[in-house]
Amino acid sequence: MSHPANLAELKASGWQSKTVKEEIRANFLAALADGRDLFPGILGYENTVIPEISLALLAGHDMLFLGEKGQGKSRLMRQMAAFLDDEIPYLDLPGCPVHEDPLQPITTQAKQFLANTPDEQVGIQWWPRSERYAERLAPGTKFADIVGEIDPAKLAAGASMSTEEALHFGLIPRMHRGLFAMNELPELDELVQVGLFNILEERDVQIRGFPIQFDIDVMILFSANPSTYNRSGKVIPQLKDRIGSMINTHYPTEREMGISIMEQECDVPLDGDYPVTVPFFMKQIVEEISRCARESRYIDQQSGVSARFSIANYQTMIASARRRGAVLKESPAVPRISDLGHLYSSSLGKLEVDLMSSHQMSERQVLDSVMAEAIKNIFEEYVEQHGLEEISQIFSKGVKIEVGDMLPSDHYESLLQRVPPVWDKAFELNASDSAAVRASCVEFVLAGLHATDRISRAQKHGIVTYEVY
Repeated sequence: MSHPANLAELKASGWQSKTVKEEIRANFLAALADGRDLFPGILGYENTVIPEISLALLAGHDMLFLGEKGQGKSRLMRQMAAFLDDEIPYLDLPGCPVHEDPLQPITTQAKQFLANTPDEQVGIQWWPRSERYAERLAPGTKFADIVGEIDPAKLAAGASMSTEEALHFGLIPRMHRGLFAMNELPELDELVQVGLFNILEERDVQIRGFPIQFDIDVMILFSANPSTYNRSGKVIPQLKDRIGSMINTHYPTEREMGISIMEQECDVPLDGDYPVTVPFFMKQIVEEISRCARESRYIDQQSGVSARFSIANYQTMIASARRRGAVLKESPAVPRISDLGHLYSSSLGKLEVDLMSSHQMSERQVLDSVMAEAIKNIFEEYVEQHGLEEISQIFSKGVKIEVGDMLPSDHYESLLQRVPPVWDKAFELNASDSAAVRASCVEFVLAGLHATDRISRAQKHGIVTYEVY
């Protein structure tokens, strides 16, 4: 059905004005009643974060998302736009700085236009949902960027400094009837924070003290890291007081949920010409590396360890296995512990070492210690469930075993005169039928035995040698 094209048709259609928050509340309630997935792709927040967001939306609050990096704050803010109407009408008025509500205009220009123009001659355009969300990163943002400024060119053209015609509007006024999000609020200049007071409380704009005001209809969202948001002086107390709800985000509380997020966000396919099959214990190790990093005293916990850390490491591990598969003509390729030796490139830029606690350890040494702890944790879980002897019985004392990410799977065959039946059960993939799976299992067991101080390990030129003593 075609949209009304002029004001007379719009009035005849029965369309009614709603504020942004009324619009979102109505659509959100409809989604709740229909049992729809409120925030697609958001995992692990069903019983914590999403209920708090739901109450804030129904209460008509502006929101602050408080959490460390990589907890989905920006994604949550962007998904708020899904609860807007598909399209809303606005005045077809060239030169008007905002998308005016045809029934409740806020600018002098629009009010005068409607007062002097028959409804049949007032054109109506339609603003789609996808254009009603704007986002800004706080560092470097100026008052003029998000609130506005006196425009010298308009003054030179004859506009009075005390009228709306002299203004250049910033992002927030231009998002009238939409959503505006500010990332990293504590990094916002204090002058700009002061400029947000009236917008949050009174919904009007004041620029340079001139008596130029009009009501703005906008929902404002913020994000911040706790370490900076809670630091005295970073966010003006009056601004904190005007934010309706604070939503605390968090990292996955369970390893399995972290794995689900990691797999969902990994955009590297496992099929194709050189397919990759990932054992579950390798997924567990990659996610456990992130969990150990979040608890390590050598890593600055105020900075956080993002979910992107797991995702990037998972992608790198898959890439290393795929390279081996292409070079050695192994299909499917199966990731091994030796593939984790390439995680430096995807990890080090995402960790901040705590210089006070690391005792001059390098970033690589800190990562090595975290990886060793993660392997130990996962290995001990398997040993506890299936027994050390059953898992490690194939290795004889007094032998040296070489492993590496570019060694073919049949290199490991000499170690496996007999595959213990428990391996097929413990490692979920069929070690009896696949040389690549057996190679991955061998490396996992060797790394686990080393991590639990049962065998020694040496590394040279990319080849790792384990000695069973």
